[in-house]
Amino acid sequence: MTTQWTLVCKQADLVANAGVAAMVNNEQVALFYLPESENKVFAIANWDPIGKANVLSRGLTAHLQGEWVVASPLYKQHYILSSGECLEEDICLPHWKAKLDGDDVYIAEH
Repeated sequence: MTTQWTLVCKQADLVANAGVAAMVNNEQVALFYLPESENKVFAIANWDPIGKANVLSRGLTAHLQGEWVVASPLYKQHYILSSGECLEEDICLPHWKAKLDGDDVYIAEH
């Protein structure tokens, strides 16, 4: 099966070591650009299921327990950027494969 990629934005639209929100197929996606990481770009749902708000793109990024994570700006749960898994709760957010191809940022369609 071939992965279908959707162009989301340009690298210049991203902020190093932080997140930005993007609307993709009527869903808010939090995109994170972490130049020190192997993948460089990550995409998870922007919806914080505990805080009940679209805020995850505003969270702080960190490297915890061998994983790149974002801390929710509301209640501080940590979500693994590559899998959407929460470190503190039994929750898994929607997540997408993401890639940087030249100056273009893509996410894989579900």
